[in-house]
Amino acid sequence: MTTTPQRTAADEHPAEWADRQAKAEAIIPPVGRLYREYGVVTSIHGRTLLGQSPTDVLKAHRFARRVDIELSVDDTLPLLEALTALKPGPASVDIARLHRRHLEAGEDVTLEDFLRSELGDVIDKHGADVLPSTDVVLYGFGRIGRLLARILIEHAGTGHGLRLRAVVVRKGADNDLSKRASLLRRDSVHGSFAGTITVDEEANTILANGTLIQVIYSDSPSSVDYTQYGISDAIVVDNTGRWRDEEGLSQHSECPGVSRVLLTAPGKGGLPNIVSGINDAMIGDGKVVTAASCTTNAIVPTLKVINDEYGVVGGHIETVHSFTNDQNLIDNFHKGERRGRSAALNMVLTETGAAKAVAKALPELEGKLTGNSVRVPTPNVSMAILNLTPEKPVEREALNDFVREASLYGDLHKQLDYIDSPEVVSTDFVGNRHAGIVDGRATITAGDRVVMYVWYDNEFGYSCRVVRVLEEMAKVHPPVFPAV
Repeated sequence: MTTTPQRTAADEHPAEWADRQAKAEAIIPPVGRLYREYGVVTSIHGRTLLGQSPTDVLKAHRFARRVDIELSVDDTLPLLEALTALKPGPASVDIARLHRRHLEAGEDVTLEDFLRSELGDVIDKHGADVLPSTDVVLYGFGRIGRLLARILIEHAGTGHGLRLRAVVVRKGADNDLSKRASLLRRDSVHGSFAGTITVDEEANTILANGTLIQVIYSDSPSSVDYTQYGISDAIVVDNTGRWRDEEGLSQHSECPGVSRVLLTAPGKGGLPNIVSGINDAMIGDGKVVTAASCTTNAIVPTLKVINDEYGVVGGHIETVHSFTNDQNLIDNFHKGERRGRSAALNMVLTETGAAKAVAKALPELEGKLTGNSVRVPTPNVSMAILNLTPEKPVEREALNDFVREASLYGDLHKQLDYIDSPEVVSTDFVGNRHAGIVDGRATITAGDRVVMYVWYDNEFGYSCRVVRVLEEMAKVHPPVFPAV
């Protein structure tokens, strides 16, 4: 007699996983359609769904379950399909936060009625409120320049908003173009480019996922006529760091086809140093704007929420920073103190202007903070240690709960992230799009003293902040839902 084998737990787990993968696969088409047809970018607590594998989609849902009300793939697909049916205009939608709002609205509220109420400003606006297009030129194509290119190409699916049109560099060799394309294609820290790249040596162009990038060779920021390439009213993003003041950066404005300039470094003099989400109002119509530094962007959101809730009497910021390209690999002459010593072999004590730069974004903290930095032999991801004296005592658990809540639902949830894990190390934050990630496990409180540890991807995370400033300058950032 033949007997049917009994189903065991070992059989059930693979079946359950396959079912979840199938549901995640079903989520990918509506995510892509919402982006390409309607300009809607979807995420789960800041973790993008666009361009992700089924496994990455499941990981994003897992994160939501770990930090908030459980979000199942079974909840996500109906929400995406209902949103698509409502033909929205461009928007940035956090599915996890929207799902929580829907639960809070009660079972009597249908999904369609909820979405119409929550996203009323963009519902049925497909084709009515098309985002304007703004040409972008990258002046320099180093670490930040290439990451900016990746992000801009990733965001180019709708054909509107920011359009990467050109890259300006000095010609380094006869095969310069193929080498530049190869560096865009492969990165030792951030991995391979997600897509295809084609080089046209005759036209000096790089075609990346449908974005045609003109490579322009020039030794001077004021010698290019961009209109010859069909570029007009462009924002030039200077990521060379060679010029830091208004006079030097204004050389770009002398070029036909350029309207404004953005520096990916702290500016000197009276230039506005913009930290996304904090002092965007200072952008205004200024011709030259800076995106401050990676460290300033990382620490200001945390300092903002702490100061608003508890007040900050004073403190010290110590940065443990990965080495950068301006250091020497082996001992050699360098005009800066200590930076001539081998970056790969030493911890190098150096100065940082981040503590002073905080005051440009948060004037209420002017004169209250000091700062220093140690460069360490890692290629990416840094940490800021905030040693603060609050105006009122706070317990560790209450502080962590407050920061976690701010990272999920506060005004700065796009900038601020939070993690509570006993095992994370620096490489776990490569590719994190937030400005800074508070490590809750490392938080210390003792009487009137608070010590917080903030991780940040000083390359990619910072580049995401630069793009956000670009969107504000060009006025092409879609509305965010749900509203805080």
